[in-house]
Amino acid sequence: MHVSTAQRLANTGEYYFSQKLREIAALNQAGADIINLGIGSPDLPPHPSVTAALTASAALPTTHGYQSYQGIPALRAAVAEWYSRAYGVTLDPATEVLPLLGSKEGLMHIGMTFLEAGDVVLIPNPGYPTYRAVAEICGATIREYDLTEAAGWLPDLDALAASDLTKVKMMLVNYPHMPTGTRADAAFLARLVAFAQQHSIMLIHDNPYSFILNDNPMSLLAVPGAREVALELNSLSKSHNMAGWRVGLLAGRADWLREVLRFKSNMDSGMFLPVQQAAVAALGLGAEWFAELNAVYGARRKVVFELLHLLGCEPDPTQTGLFVWAAVPPAYTDGYALSDELLQEARVFITPGGIFGSNGNGFIRVSLCQSEAVLRKAVERIVAARKVHV
Repeated sequence: MHVSTAQRLANTGEYYFSQKLREIAALNQAGADIINLGIGSPDLPPHPSVTAALTASAALPTTHGYQSYQGIPALRAAVAEWYSRAYGVTLDPATEVLPLLGSKEGLMHIGMTFLEAGDVVLIPNPGYPTYRAVAEICGATIREYDLTEAAGWLPDLDALAASDLTKVKMMLVNYPHMPTGTRADAAFLARLVAFAQQHSIMLIHDNPYSFILNDNPMSLLAVPGAREVALELNSLSKSHNMAGWRVGLLAGRADWLREVLRFKSNMDSGMFLPVQQAAVAALGLGAEWFAELNAVYGARRKVVFELLHLLGCEPDPTQTGLFVWAAVPPAYTDGYALSDELLQEARVFITPGGIFGSNGNGFIRVSLCQSEAVLRKAVERIVAARKVHV
């Protein structure tokens, strides 16, 4: 019996890292011992108070039932307090905060709530591949906007404004940017909000990296007028080492959140209560937590810079986030070529920039989610392989 897949999946392939992790697992099973510097899954644990809150709550007999689709009031209040303390943004926890089972889920909820055939979505090139996948699955038309090294990895809003935007309904933006680590300053975010207001475009700001190696965390919602045109996604995955816990949030305009909830309430049955209570504990952590976290990532980044210099790459020292982005040397046709060579010769995997869009073809991305010892081992392997290769 043959059952055809839905047409909505016609242009959507398996997520790159889903494929690559399977390939790496097969190599490891054959004895290759691959060092994976590709994916951004934090290897560090959450704060002890977070796991303590989880276990204490899970031990109670009353915490295992279905939960509210909107999350418990304490979690929404903790999000609002976090936004106030970290970003200077005031949110109504009752109407302007919606907890999510991870922010990746939120992207699909937003797409399914607001996008349909005939709508045009602006997505960054390079950018997070899920942006494209969501637009395709929802039947919308994708229009890429270019981000280039020459333009500082920021969109040319003047060029976009001069183009035909009549069918553009939504624009996805992500600063600090993944994969390039670029920050957007307050002046640019203000221009972005003004652009969206002028052209009646819904802004979706994906903001999971603002606390990693970044001394000035910013929220788009801090811009005056942003709440009229924008929703912001955030996550505890990177900032609090809770990637597998699946805790994210959507913040902003109350009437839009109500519409998202209409879709979301048909897709899940709420977040496990002990996870919510652990998230409350995480959101209450102070500046010391981020200082300790960034001290670890800062030390790792120095080793990654050393690794990249061995490869003839010159990363921008001002970039932020869980990754280091760098152009490949002229000897390589693209990032795929360098990535493949390192995997074969040094048994080290780094991400080719082309998976994030054609403007990433000449780049590679290295994750900081491995210990200094593992990163040092990767450096040693590359040195040894290059000596043999030369």
